[in-house]
Amino acid sequence: MNAPHLDVAVHERAELGEGPTWDPATGRLIWVDIVSARVHTYDPVSGRRTVMATEQHVGAAKPRAGGGLVVNLRDGIGLYDPDGAFRWLVHDPVPGRRGNDAAVAPDGALWAGTMRYDGAADGGSLVRVAAEGAVTPVLPVAACANGIGWSPDGRLMYFIDTPTRRIDVFDFDGGHAVNRRPFATVEEGAGFPDGLTVDAEGAVWAALWDGAAVRRYTPDGALDRIVALPVRRPTACAFGGAGLRDLYISTARTGLAAPHPLSGSLLVLPDAGRGLPQAAFAG
Repeated sequence: MNAPHLDVAVHERAELGEGPTWDPATGRLIWVDIVSARVHTYDPVSGRRTVMATEQHVGAAKPRAGGGLVVNLRDGIGLYDPDGAFRWLVHDPVPGRRGNDAAVAPDGALWAGTMRYDGAADGGSLVRVAAEGAVTPVLPVAACANGIGWSPDGRLMYFIDTPTRRIDVFDFDGGHAVNRRPFATVEEGAGFPDGLTVDAEGAVWAALWDGAAVRRYTPDGALDRIVALPVRRPTACAFGGAGLRDLYISTARTGLAAPHPLSGSLLVLPDAGRGLPQAAFAG
């Protein structure tokens, strides 16, 4: 397929860049460097950037409805207030485990994944965290709980457990995800699906770790588009900017003997499509 015009939004040397998220309240993109314990923000209009150190390794950071951030940390779910003050919402340390990807559902609840540092097949999980901190197990066992997203009508939830090479889909009723089934499978040798986002047409975009690409799948699971990237390890993607038209892609350099110069940077594919507005965490 024809290569699109790819830009660099932020030149960075992130070890494990992850989780781009558009915050409409501030007009900024939020993303994290997991193992460097950093939350980055980027304003595409002014070019202004910020970097905040977190308490622990940080798998994801999402905006809160009243300002500040909710973060999926090594030992649980934390909250940063607008003034920077930190407190735990859920403190659940498990030796050898950390928080990974997370997403905010249309009702404002946080769906948060975990994984073991050693990648053990049964060491991760997926939970739902309500605004007040109540935790409901969704998948008690997962290897590497990763991309999470919802269809435009909110009736489907997509989920990636990376080692399975699948994007799965659930029926979703607002608080529960049931009837898990395969949506799309990434073939051997093409990389592993990592983070995902859903566009306004209901198509699913997934970053392929070790696949040097982002793929778009139609709502019926058919492969529609491949965006080739110069970096081997893209990690996640999200729409942002004016009209949610630009696709931002986080990348990693960890584990690479000879990373590409752009590995660890935040990339952007201008006018890639149209994203869906994302809810802020209600807590």
